[in-house]
Amino acid sequence: MKKLTLVVSFILINLTLGWSCTNFLFTKGATTDGSTMITYAADSHVLYGELYFLPAMDHKPGEMRKIYEWDTGKYLGEIPEVPHTYSVVGNMNEFQVAIGETTYGGREELLHQPTAIIDYGSMMYIALQRAKTAREAIKVMTDLVAKYGYYSEGESISVADPNEVWIFEIIGKGKDNKGAVWVARRIPDGYICGHANQARITTFPFQKVNKWDDPNATCFNAPDVISFAREKKYFDGKDKDFSFSDTYAPLNFGGARFCEARVWAMFRRVNSHMEQYKNYAMGFDLKNRMPLWIKPDKKVSVHDVMNLMRDHFEGTDMDMSKDIGAGPYHCPYRWRGLTWDVDSTTYFNERATSTQQTGFSFVAQMRSWLPSPIGGIFWFGVDDTYSTVYTPIYSAIKAVPKTYAKGNGALDKWSDNSAFWVFNQVSNWAYTRYDVMIPIIRAKQQMLEESYIATIPLVDTTAQKFMKENPDKAVDYLTMYSCNNADNLVYTWKDFYHFLFMKFMDGNIKKTEGEHFIENGEGKGILVGPDQPGYGEEWYRRIIKDTGKKFIYH
Repeated sequence: MKKLTLVVSFILINLTLGWSCTNFLFTKGATTDGSTMITYAADSHVLYGELYFLPAMDHKPGEMRKIYEWDTGKYLGEIPEVPHTYSVVGNMNEFQVAIGETTYGGREELLHQPTAIIDYGSMMYIALQRAKTAREAIKVMTDLVAKYGYYSEGESISVADPNEVWIFEIIGKGKDNKGAVWVARRIPDGYICGHANQARITTFPFQKVNKWDDPNATCFNAPDVISFAREKKYFDGKDKDFSFSDTYAPLNFGGARFCEARVWAMFRRVNSHMEQYKNYAMGFDLKNRMPLWIKPDKKVSVHDVMNLMRDHFEGTDMDMSKDIGAGPYHCPYRWRGLTWDVDSTTYFNERATSTQQTGFSFVAQMRSWLPSPIGGIFWFGVDDTYSTVYTPIYSAIKAVPKTYAKGNGALDKWSDNSAFWVFNQVSNWAYTRYDVMIPIIRAKQQMLEESYIATIPLVDTTAQKFMKENPDKAVDYLTMYSCNNADNLVYTWKDFYHFLFMKFMDGNIKKTEGEHFIENGEGKGILVGPDQPGYGEEWYRRIIKDTGKKFIYH
């Protein structure tokens, strides 16, 4: 019971601090065009959204790489470099390998080996620089932590390439042991998966020896993943009944309601049979555990996947726009903490996929029918997934857009042309009058994303023509396209913020046609009178219920 209490405490602390992310995974057979896709929302109240870039490099013998913990910047140590590292933009490399993560924490006594060098962030980005396939990336990551120790808490990690999609879960072995225990499972073709801060792999086909070179292999695991659990007295059953999640990150109310609920919300939007797990997602029936992966009723497009990242539990009993916390304008956001106390009773807020503290998010799309420099598209956005716009970034580019580049602004440094600050201006303004502003924002968002998606075939074709002449020419073209499109989006969104601010200033709603304000027709530049909708009858009734006769007009 003590260990379970520690797990609950860790999950609550972890989510309250904001290190709580969401990943969805899509295999080739589950998508309309046969691409593989993974998504990632990197959520934190102290994460500044920017587009990371690591160019390909050659390294001299004996050259070392310094390791800094991704979350804190703490120096952990150094490891030898390899002769050549691949280019990485965001969380995707030049060979269309993409990686995302969510932190689940797990048993507290297994966290943070004091002498370890490899944290989860370094593990991911080193793998991207060294792997050409998803299974290579998993091997790089597991070899690193075995040799240098694992510094972080429990992680669920999405790993994908143009042909395979894997879920990989790992946790350390505590201060007295080196390395980690882990399991990786390949998602069956035609299926989709997800994870959101709760370990999800239960039973699995244990491998005494991992067959990394076997193309038919669908599971890899640490050789001591079960024996270590026996040694720690976590498990004493038969090997076939061993569950990674139930052993190393036991499920509880918080794990279901704050974490699994996000996966369920996505699953139910693509599969009509998921209502049977509603009580599980709400934390009331933990024995009726949701499957690790499901088959969608119909195949999903890249735009479908973008929109699956936009969710506040609409249409469910957890809909965040329906209770009094949403205010008069039905705003589906709650300021943190995640839990709160009144009269010695603890209450909680829902934790949806779309949240205000997202630093950045992406949809990584890998296309096997194209050469790698053209096939990988890293659809990237900053801030809240519900109001961001995903811009296409080809994965082999040589530079990143200035408006998204590292160093253009920070959480304590304003930049007028920073994508992060521009998109935050729009979303935070929308939170003040949500129900009237968000339809306008979503319409523009959808129009822009649809236009980008429609343009991609022409960009692909042009790049293929350049590729036949000179591969470098193709990459230069893709770099130019990616940077220009992303920068223009930020300038467009900046103008859009100015429009929204003027239209909704002072509680009024100025009349417009499109994004043009309507004048009174006298030729003097004077606008027609604005609408003044007030709060709506439902909210006025709540005021009356709370104040009685205080505001009756006599």
